[in-house]
Amino acid sequence: MAAVSTRKRIWGWWAFDWASQPYNTLLLTFIFGPYVTEILGDGSRAQAAWGYGISAAGLVMAILAPILGAVADRSGVRMPFIWLFSAMYVVGAAMLWFAAPDDFDLVRTLVFFAIGLVGMEFATIFTNAYLPGLGPREHLGRIGGTGWALGYVGGLITLVTMLVFFAESSETGRTFVGLSPALGLDPETREGTRAVGPLTAIWYAVFMVPFFLWVRDRRPAGSVPVARAAREALPDLMRSLRRLPTTPSLFAYLAASMFYRDALNGIYVFGGIYAVGVLGWGSVDVGVFGILAVITGAVFAWIGGRIDSAIGPKPVIVANVVILALTATAVVFVSRNSVLGLPVGDGSSLPDIAFYAIGAVIGASGGMLQSASRTMLIRQADPARITEGFGIYALAGKATAFLAPFLIAVTTDATGSQQLGVTPLIALFLVGLVLLVWVNPEGRN
Repeated sequence: MAAVSTRKRIWGWWAFDWASQPYNTLLLTFIFGPYVTEILGDGSRAQAAWGYGISAAGLVMAILAPILGAVADRSGVRMPFIWLFSAMYVVGAAMLWFAAPDDFDLVRTLVFFAIGLVGMEFATIFTNAYLPGLGPREHLGRIGGTGWALGYVGGLITLVTMLVFFAESSETGRTFVGLSPALGLDPETREGTRAVGPLTAIWYAVFMVPFFLWVRDRRPAGSVPVARAAREALPDLMRSLRRLPTTPSLFAYLAASMFYRDALNGIYVFGGIYAVGVLGWGSVDVGVFGILAVITGAVFAWIGGRIDSAIGPKPVIVANVVILALTATAVVFVSRNSVLGLPVGDGSSLPDIAFYAIGAVIGASGGMLQSASRTMLIRQADPARITEGFGIYALAGKATAFLAPFLIAVTTDATGSQQLGVTPLIALFLVGLVLLVWVNPEGRN
């Protein structure tokens, strides 16, 4: 087999971010989530149901991620896992086509959505583990930041494609620019909007080709057969978990990221649902919100990667957790009747403008935070067990991945208010910020 240049390996690795981001952009946040809210006709019910469904998927990921990561490190094999989880991504996304308004089954929809989400998250764990081998430590922030930026650009292109050619308004049957849905899709049965599932699946399948061509496993000395690695994975993992208190910086970082990443995911998942339920937005408004967030995400992920390479990931993480905590607070105080405590008249566009601005800030800070968090994990984890490290990182995130959706669901149910329902996000960001105090920016200790 011919050798692959480092440049091609980096481009192949970037291809995953480009290919996978539409699941977050189109399905989780800006198109499919709000569509489900619209079909159910009850913002609070949709927010609660979505929260419970994502919580269940998070539980599956929390249990399996570190075990599979340990298997990959012991065997030196990652690629077959990525093929498996890619198949889950494609099948889960494609099947969302069947979420038709006249035959809508919430449970079935959530099951397929969760299959795709689990596939995307697990594939991310294994692809992230290739990052340390793509360059020296001082370049990883820039490489990782560029990957996040390319992911956002891929998300932006697919989002614009959906808004211009496919996603129709339920009122007019027309897209954002006044076109009928492309390919003769029927607006009465919302085929244009439902095409978001197959489009996401096709996009991933096509653009993962460079990854599979140019990124290859490099089995280290001492690797064992996969079957043996599977038998030894759980005992190895338990030993690693028991050793965590002996590496207090890694321990503190996992705990901190567990809370602030959960809060960030909560904003992403419920931002569009919140806007539909509280501000009465339609798919076009949510689409504009999404475009702004994705553009700022791409630009600032790229900028943040360079700041990361220059001064390290910790200052980037701390600054953006503070910004996001303030932003989550602002979200609670934006409604159709008031903005940041100031009453507005009927028909005022100020609430819409304020929420667009909030979306831009969420995109910018979220992009920088996620990119810097990835390179910080590389500094903290054992280089010889990096896939397991990302698995434990996923465990730290998914162990409480149910927390933000569950707290939002419970708070929304208890208060009957979408505005009050998102208040737990503020506390989660603040807890993460406090725990970062014990993180050594230079790595393990």
